[in-house]
Amino acid sequence: MPSLTKPSTVRALLERYGLAADRRLGQNFLVDAGLLDVIVRTADVRPQQPVWEVGPGLGTLTRALAAAGARVHAVEKDTRLEPVLRETLAGLPVELAFADALAYDWSQVPPGSLFVSNLPYNVATPLLSELLRQGRFHRLVVLLQREVAERLAAAPGTPAYGLLSLRAAHHARVRKVRDFPPEAFYPRPKVTSTLVELEHTGAPDDPGLFRLIEAAFAQRRKTLRKNLEQAGWPRARVLAALEAAGLEPMVRAERLGIEDFRRLHAELGAPAS
Repeated sequence: MPSLTKPSTVRALLERYGLAADRRLGQNFLVDAGLLDVIVRTADVRPQQPVWEVGPGLGTLTRALAAAGARVHAVEKDTRLEPVLRETLAGLPVELAFADALAYDWSQVPPGSLFVSNLPYNVATPLLSELLRQGRFHRLVVLLQREVAERLAAAPGTPAYGLLSLRAAHHARVRKVRDFPPEAFYPRPKVTSTLVELEHTGAPDDPGLFRLIEAAFAQRRKTLRKNLEQAGWPRARVLAALEAAGLEPMVRAERLGIEDFRRLHAELGAPAS
């Protein structure tokens, strides 16, 4: 099989099957061998290690992971690509599932597994939130739209900071590895991508905490107190909890880190309504 990191090979393969990349599914195929190697080295796959991948596309990253010793479980939504993947992955230790990653049963994944993907842009935020919440993967190595990567790693008080930043901070240590330019993909996207590594800390999901965080960010321009009152917490309780947590009564949610929210949640409890 010719190298799938050559644009000419990708074009020829797509033409042979009468296909084109579907931008609605965020299909941009990686065609830079050096950057493909960066992903594999960051993943640091052990021999026979099970690895889950979403959006294998033509199988470029899948083949590289298998060559590094992984047993790959690849989830692809686009059923048009099945004959292509059957060809490009023939003879490799890869299990294919054709399903929507947002509806896939991730509870079947053994705890402590590895997730490595060039994620389609349109599923990155909801999928990462769910995978972090479930905690099945001890590490996630993901290639994302740079804007999503910035939100994952954002600090309190910055424009990118929000729900995704807090979900990541609650569950993981986040490291931005490097940017991938548009010319590393075929077809070229209009945005830069960023490779991110997330190491899960083992922190379990806390639905009550995240109900509080979602309420706190309901309207970013309003104070935290106002948002919580509108979500059903009595004003007196909110003011008392803010004081007990060491927070100013006029503070906005975007100024609070995950530890601030944990303290506030411990003081505030559930809303009255």
